[in-house]
Formats: sequence, structure tokens, C-alpha cells
Amino acid sequence: MRSRFRKRGRQVRPAATIDMTSLIDLTFLLLVTFIITLPAMEMGVSLVLPKAKAEALPPKEQTTHTVSVDKDGAIFLDGRRHTPESLEKELLALVAADPDVPVLVRGDENRPYGEIAKVVAAIHRCRIHRMSIVTQAE
Repeated sequence: MRSRFRKRGRQVRPAATIDMTSLIDLTFLLLVTFIITLPAMEMGVSLVLPKAKAEALPPKEQTTHTVSVDKDGAIFLDGRRHTPESLEKELLALVAADPDVPVLVRGDENRPYGEIAKVVAAIHRCRIHRMSIVTQAE
């Protein structure tokens, strides 16, 4: 008699699923956030670059370092403020680690040319030969 009440075959169990829609939405939101904030993080010093026509830089093959001179004449290396003396020490340390280190020079268009030239001369004294001056496309 007992066998009459037994169910035949396997019982159907509910399938465990994860709804991926919210995870995909979150991933897309994070991706858009990083795309928008990355340029601001790379160019931490606010400058008005001079306009000029130039060829595009070749693709980055190694880490480049950026020396910036803002509208007040403050000097920054990769977003950290430096004096001219500490800039040279830091650049010499970079050259000791990698003799072929590339450096980009960004200067506010309202600064006198002589101040930017002093920074370029300091870079040259540190024996950095891969240097480019960054301008804004016309």
C-alpha cells in the first residue's frame, strides 16, 4: 500500500539562476565612469596649452612622465609639485632607473617662454633625450 503514495520518477527541483542584468548594468556604469575620469587623472594639473600643428605622437611603448608648469609658475612632475632643484633630483632618479625614459613637457600658454625653457634645460641636464613639448591641436 505504501507504494501507491510514492511519486514515480525524479522530483523536479527549481533551477538555480542568477539574474545577470543588474551586474551588467553595474559593469557598464563603472566602465563609463572610468572612461570619463581617466583623462582628468592623467592630466592632474590644469593648464591652457598653446595651440600648434604637429604630428601625432607614436603609441606609448613605455611609461611616460609629464612635467607641467602651471599659470602661476609652479612645476609638477606627474602631478606632484616640485622646486626646480627637487625636479632635477627626481629626474636623475628616473634616468638611473631607465636611461631611455620619455618625458612630456606641458606649459601654460600664459607663462613666459623663459620659464618653460628653464624646465627644458633642466630635463636636458639630466640627460633625457626623449622629450616632447605638448600643445593643443588647432
